[in-house]
Amino acid sequence: MEKTKQNLIAGIIGESTAGATYAAFAAQAAREGYPEIQKMFEATSKAESIHAANHARVLKKLGGELPKFKIEIEVGTTLENLAHAKAGEVYEFSEMYPAFLKDAEEEDAKAAIVTFAQALEVEKVHAKLYQAAIDAVNAGTVSSLPKKYLVCPVCGDTVAEADLPAKCPYCGVPGAKYLAL
Repeated sequence: MEKTKQNLIAGIIGESTAGATYAAFAAQAAREGYPEIQKMFEATSKAESIHAANHARVLKKLGGELPKFKIEIEVGTTLENLAHAKAGEVYEFSEMYPAFLKDAEEEDAKAAIVTFAQALEVEKVHAKLYQAAIDAVNAGTVSSLPKKYLVCPVCGDTVAEADLPAKCPYCGVPGAKYLAL
């Protein structure tokens, strides 16, 4: 289980960093007059925190320990922040989580497989949200973006209020239990 434990640690650090970074990006979007993008970043920040907590629970269950780490955040313009966030999400779902899943499957770490698979799927959702926001900034149509987002409290699925599912497609939680942000 050593690879899986190390991957869980890397996942916790990465997701914790993303959560804090997206919170800072939300503040920057507010300063620049993009309340819709602020709300989106607040929602994705919450989702990343859920991923980190899920990974931490599995690490503890496997007897692993999280080392101390420091989060460093660089904030640019909202458009730069969106591009940075999208690139991070694409890396996570195309490279990081597939590798983590492979290791967890080889080590038969069932709980890690679940948390990695859920995070991978939700990172795809976040990348799409960021791309839509990039497109809206570039087109001058930011006001057409959703005004409110909801987050699954179990896996971090992130949806616009109008797109609330009857149940989470990744973990099955009833849509009524999603957190409004």
